[in-house]
Amino acid sequence: MTTLKDLSRALGLSVTQVSRALNGHSDVSAATRERVMEAAKILNYIPNIAARRLVSGRSGTVGLVFRNRSEVPPDTLFVETTCGLSEFFAEHDLQFMLHVGRLTDDEIKVYRRLVDSRTLDGFVILNPVVDDRRIAFLREREVPFVVHGRAAPDSAHPYFDIDNEEVAHRLTRHLIERGHRRIAFINGLRSLTFVEARQRGYARALAEAGIAYDETLHVAVEMTESAGLVESVRFVAHMAERPTAVICGNTRIAKGVYRAVEAAGLSIPGDVSVVAHDDLLFEFDSERFNPPLTVTASALSESWKPMATFLARAIDGGYPLAQMQEIGRTVFIERASVATV
Repeated sequence: MTTLKDLSRALGLSVTQVSRALNGHSDVSAATRERVMEAAKILNYIPNIAARRLVSGRSGTVGLVFRNRSEVPPDTLFVETTCGLSEFFAEHDLQFMLHVGRLTDDEIKVYRRLVDSRTLDGFVILNPVVDDRRIAFLREREVPFVVHGRAAPDSAHPYFDIDNEEVAHRLTRHLIERGHRRIAFINGLRSLTFVEARQRGYARALAEAGIAYDETLHVAVEMTESAGLVESVRFVAHMAERPTAVICGNTRIAKGVYRAVEAAGLSIPGDVSVVAHDDLLFEFDSERFNPPLTVTASALSESWKPMATFLARAIDGGYPLAQMQEIGRTVFIERASVATV
């Protein structure tokens, strides 16, 4: 098996230089790093994680933590996310671990145990909430982490996010431009920071058009097809004046709305116009809805590589915060699910 000493001899570099190049240290030139990485690939070098931990004090492992099994999402979206992150962490020579705590554990107790044991070098945080305890704890302990999303619009931590306020503003404005004034929004759970951002965008677009914000038309639910179905039935069957348009937090909710409208003997867009945000998931292809769904779109898969890169940089140190934050691109795609009223 190829060792660091073998690489050192083959490249004419010191063992320290080779080690620092393999671990992505900023004091190694890009040319040297590329040369070392190429030699490691050719010679089939596999790092000895135990030895590296003794030398560096690092485990070479990062993780995604859940308090207990009940919090682990049972869906393909979660599988895609963990597989995608694992793939790109491997490019940084980091192992990616899913850690699930005991049923009786407090959320921060799980993090404290992992931090105190030095089991993980850094953490991935999904679905940040307002005043997120995970973020506060890791900041206090000065432990590297990266967030899918932001704790606040001006967050001073590594993250990958999209402009969720603009997502909702764009969808709402489109409906207003087509003449709609009674616009419902089936959003995600209120504790989530991206949900708050979308509510702000929705409310801002209504205010700009002189439309009063109606709390009964903005609902907070689990972002599932069944939730979209239930809320749409309520809008259609139990409101004296039903909405002429519905904004959906994702395409899963939109699928439920389509089912509810069809079951009520109504049509899209003839009776109800529908728009949504689309994470570009294969199982909910918005272009194949009948009629095709108008969306703002940003591929969830585009977040995995930068998140892995940003956490690797946070662990290595020496990078400015601006090089560990990114707002991903979002596009607006107009299709056939909106009518002019």
